[in-house]
Amino acid sequence: MATLTTPPSAPAADPGLTGRTRLILFVLCAAQFMVALDFSVLNVALPALGADLGLSSSALQWAVTAFALPSGGFLLLSGRLGDLYGRKRLFLAGLALFGTASLLATFAWDPASFLTGRALQGLGAAAIVPTGMSLLTTTFPEGPLRDRALGISGTLLSLGFTVGMVLGGVMTDTLGWRSTMGLLAVFTLIVLPLAPGLLPESRTPERPRLDVPGAVTVTGGLLALIYALSTAAERGFGGADVLVTLVAGIALLVAFVLVESRHDAPLVSLPMLKRRTVAFGNLGGLITFSMMSTVVFVLTLYLQQTLKLSSFATGLVFGVQGVVSVFAGTVAPKVIGRLGARRTLVLSLAGQGLFVAAILGIGAESGAILAAVAVSLASMCHLGAIISYGVTVTSGVPDEEQGLATGLVTTTQQVGITIGIPLLGVLATTGTRLYDGVRTVLLLDAAIVLAAALLLAVGLRKGRAA
Repeated sequence: MATLTTPPSAPAADPGLTGRTRLILFVLCAAQFMVALDFSVLNVALPALGADLGLSSSALQWAVTAFALPSGGFLLLSGRLGDLYGRKRLFLAGLALFGTASLLATFAWDPASFLTGRALQGLGAAAIVPTGMSLLTTTFPEGPLRDRALGISGTLLSLGFTVGMVLGGVMTDTLGWRSTMGLLAVFTLIVLPLAPGLLPESRTPERPRLDVPGAVTVTGGLLALIYALSTAAERGFGGADVLVTLVAGIALLVAFVLVESRHDAPLVSLPMLKRRTVAFGNLGGLITFSMMSTVVFVLTLYLQQTLKLSSFATGLVFGVQGVVSVFAGTVAPKVIGRLGARRTLVLSLAGQGLFVAAILGIGAESGAILAAVAVSLASMCHLGAIISYGVTVTSGVPDEEQGLATGLVTTTQQVGITIGIPLLGVLATTGTRLYDGVRTVLLLDAAIVLAAALLLAVGLRKGRAA
């Protein structure tokens, strides 16, 4: 999460990048950065927002859930619509909707208008993310050039989340909570005018009919699942609405698989899901996102409630993480070029798990320093996993299915970010001492990541020919 100028890992003398492709990369990465920023910039501002608009403490979760529901639920559908009807067209429509919704959220006059703006932001993000990723993978050919482009995109994705945490606190204290939403509108005004003349249009050469039953079941299933997990993060799994929507979400996703197995033009090709690179690659992405979001959550609680650091000081701890992410984004494509995406993914997950385990050594005296170092090193490995799983999943996929492949990648990201905290993060606050709860969560987190690294090492090795 740095200032959005020339992408940090694009060397000036690189013969593979022309002036035009650099600008295309800037536009696509800036859009990804903007969406990542939206995931975290509002978090610190929630108390001030609630007091201003009259949202109760129990209702504040909707400021986050209203965005998460459509942004995650419509990703696969948006990716496929982009394949069929034009990725550039849907990308531009998503940008326009996101910018308009950000203005609505900025000038919201009551809870309903604000939550409407947040929901429309999420819908715009659902169009921007998969189409932006598929425009990137179809513009940059498979190989070192695409690896570098995905490295820059992954860096700014991670950077956007961290910058949002730091900027959210600073802007809320100095300019008020509305400035956090206004910032997103400003980003849109920078990106949107550049995009139409730069981005190439791409879509499948044929236009089969849309798989409506598949679209309904997968979108409904994802919406129900994300609602259940987002709500559980605030209230636990005991509520009737959480249990009902969780069961409904699982049932709809099972129905989706049955529908796809019988449809002549499915929304998601089941043979694609059977590719080991797609299946194991997305599993790696799910684990790295869910477990790292949990680490950030529990360390935020520990630093502020146990070590009594201010919001600004806590933001600085995670700011170090952002600096390390920039470095990792420049190195990861080179590592992938040397070791291959699959091996890099396994090693990155192993490194993430080991450095999370190292955080278990935090104590009252050196807690902030050790946490900053260990979480930064874990984040470096985390970013390597983000980039290598994106390369793993999209490699070997024909251009006409890139929207689907990148839709799966981005859906994995969203679901991963959503499930980690309700599944593990709540354990941090269930004991008598927060310190003990944090240690329990970190131990489980590290164990899950290391187990996933072992599973992927076996699965991807067997799938060399898949």
